[in-house]
Amino acid sequence: MLATTSSLFFLYLAFMNAFLVAFAVLLLSFTLLSIIKHQYWIFRIFDYPRIQKLVLSVICLLLIVGFYDGNDVVFVVIIILMGANILYLALQVLPFTPLGKKQVLTAVADVPDQSVCVMIANVYEDNTNTSGCLREITKHDPDVILLLETNARWDNQTSTLGETYPYNVKVPLENTYGMLLYSKLPLENPEVKFLVEEDIPSIHTTIVLKSGQKIKLFCVHPTPPVPNENPRSTERDKELLLVADMAKASQLPVIVVGDLNDVAWSYTTELFLKMSGLIDPRRGRGFYNSFHAHYPFLRFPLDHAFISTDLKLKKMRRLSNFNSDHFPIYINLQYEARAVNQQESMTPDADDLEIAKEKKAAI
Repeated sequence: MLATTSSLFFLYLAFMNAFLVAFAVLLLSFTLLSIIKHQYWIFRIFDYPRIQKLVLSVICLLLIVGFYDGNDVVFVVIIILMGANILYLALQVLPFTPLGKKQVLTAVADVPDQSVCVMIANVYEDNTNTSGCLREITKHDPDVILLLETNARWDNQTSTLGETYPYNVKVPLENTYGMLLYSKLPLENPEVKFLVEEDIPSIHTTIVLKSGQKIKLFCVHPTPPVPNENPRSTERDKELLLVADMAKASQLPVIVVGDLNDVAWSYTTELFLKMSGLIDPRRGRGFYNSFHAHYPFLRFPLDHAFISTDLKLKKMRRLSNFNSDHFPIYINLQYEARAVNQQESMTPDADDLEIAKEKKAAI
């Protein structure tokens, strides 16, 4: 009986040791895959869960310290590697916490005529709760609304917005990439463009604030790098970088909004910011995770608003869900010409310029 108990105990130890080593190797592999700058989905998809990888890595390290009872050399190597992994992941997400430096400053004086409130909502095309969406819009009363994944049914069932938002651009589609843009503020020269794929639209327009100040608005929703849609991030990256070029060339203040199907801390998003000269209001404030609304541990910041350095932030919020897989994002911005001397965008280096050139030439 004693021998059997002893055998089971050693079997348990062997299993636990093997499990902990495998758990650590798996987490390290996920981090290494995301570092490789390859466009295939298996590499890009691991950009998304950096918060989750950080939490799991901390749990894994604690389990190893508490329960690993195997080879001492293996123990030391795993502890060092997991510690390095935790440090790397923490440094990646730290800028998007209140401990990070704010890239966008908060507006001190309130100048309503120089302000614009934008609500971004990926509604989930199959979602039937259009009334919930309309209630959320009424509750927060934005100046500009961008509804994504909108088809003909969503267009019809939200058409009452036209009474309050007389300026609009509608591109309802049945492929989950439809867009409805509504505005209380005048829109000048609105255009629908298909920059990379013939069925993936973007909306380009100029918003006229109450003061008469004009702002260039780009609304985007590129395809994600997933096996059943685009196995590579090529199309997404190219569309974002083409928009970055237009934002950089604009003589007006710029706002880029939409579901970018990329997380705030990915290399691609950082490259977009460098090439566009835009800045991210999330930095120094919080994650504002917008997807997935129904699974708290699987949430990422996918819905974005990037702005030029002559705009400041008045308010940014994640709004209530209305049965979509995304939370809406609300952002209130204010134009201040002097802000360009107070805020700093990132600058691309030679490698960034070369990579951007290659990505734009792809397909």
